[in-house]
Amino acid sequence: MQQPFSFELIKTCKQSGARLGRLHTPHGAIDTPCYMPVGTQATVKAMTPRDLLDVNANIILSNTYHLYMRPGHELVREAGGLHRFMHWERPILTDSGGFQVFSLAKMNDIREDGVEFRSHIDGSRHFFTPEKVMEIEQALGADIAMCFDECASYPSDHAYTLRAMQRTHRWAERCQQAHTRRDQALFGIVQGGMYRDLRIESAKTLASMGFIGYGIGGLSVGEPKPVMYEMLEEIMPHMPADKPRYLMGVGSPDCFVEGILRGVDMFDCVLQTRTARTGMALTRHGRKNLRNACYEHDFTPIEEGCDCYACRNFTRAYLRHLVKANEMLAAQLISMHNLRFSLRLMEEIRQAIAEDRFGDFARELLAGGIYDR
Repeated sequence: MQQPFSFELIKTCKQSGARLGRLHTPHGAIDTPCYMPVGTQATVKAMTPRDLLDVNANIILSNTYHLYMRPGHELVREAGGLHRFMHWERPILTDSGGFQVFSLAKMNDIREDGVEFRSHIDGSRHFFTPEKVMEIEQALGADIAMCFDECASYPSDHAYTLRAMQRTHRWAERCQQAHTRRDQALFGIVQGGMYRDLRIESAKTLASMGFIGYGIGGLSVGEPKPVMYEMLEEIMPHMPADKPRYLMGVGSPDCFVEGILRGVDMFDCVLQTRTARTGMALTRHGRKNLRNACYEHDFTPIEEGCDCYACRNFTRAYLRHLVKANEMLAAQLISMHNLRFSLRLMEEIRQAIAEDRFGDFARELLAGGIYDR
C-alpha cells in the first residue's frame, strides 16, 4: 500500500549545501524550501482562497488553539474537515497551539498531564493534554499536524529549559500513541531554548522517535538572530537528512536565506500579512512604508519586476492613498504583494539551489539590502 506521505531530497547545492526537496501529501506535493502563509483562523487575513492560488501558495498554516476556541473542532469535523470548511484544496499544516497556550492565554498551569489555561477571548477555563490536542488536530484534518510541546520563553534559565524540553519529549511520545490518522503526518518539535547541549539532546531524541518531519520550535522568540542561527548550526548534524525540517514562526526574507543556508526546508510567519495591514511592503531592498509622503506622487509599482496583481495594476501613489484613507483594499493589495514576494523569492531560491549557485545568490540578496534588521 502506497504511503500518503514521502519526502524526496532531490538535490544538495554543491556551492552552499542548501537542500532542494519535495514533500508529498494527500492534497499535493510541496516543493521545498517553502514559505507557508499563515491562516490562523482558517483564513489568511485579507486574502481569499482564489488570491492564494494567484500568488501560488502551495501550503498554508492554521492554528489548533484558535480553531478550538472558535468555531470549535467538532464543527469543523461536521463541515467535512478544514479543507472543505475553508475551501482550500492544497495542503494545510496545523500548529498544535502550544505556543499560544503558553504565550496568549491569560493564565496557564503547567502539569505533567497537560496545561490548564484561560481563553484569551472570554476567560473560560480549558485543559490541553497531548491526547486532547491530537483529538483536535485529527478532527481538523490538516495534512500535517504538530505535536503538543512546551515552548520555553526567552530568556529562561537552563534548569527550567531542561524541564520543558524533557516534558516536550514525553508529550511527543504521548502524541505518537494518540495519533491514528494515516492520512495526516505528525511532526515532532525540537526544543531546548538557547542552550547548545539541550538543543542537541532534543534533536537526537526526536530523531530517534521516527517522525515524518521535524519542527524547530522555541526560536524567534526574542533572541538575537545570530543566536538563532547558532542554534540551527548546532542541531542540523543531528537532524535526519531524509526528513523535512520546519523552522517555526520565522519568515523575514533574511531569515529565509540564513535558514536555508543552514539546512531548513520549511518556514511560516504572519509578518507578510501583519505588516501589510500597517502599509508596509516587502522588497528586495528592504521594507517600504507606503504611508510615507515620498510616495504621494510615485506612479511606479511597489517593486519593479514583481508579477503580483498589485504590482501589475497599481502604483505606490494609489496604495498610499488607500492606506491613508483606511480603505480595506490597501491591506488586500499589500498582502498580495508581500505573500507573492515571499513565495517568488522561494521559487528563485529553489532555482538557484538546482543550479548549484545558491551561495552566490544568498550573498547577492544579503548585500542588496534584503536583510531585515
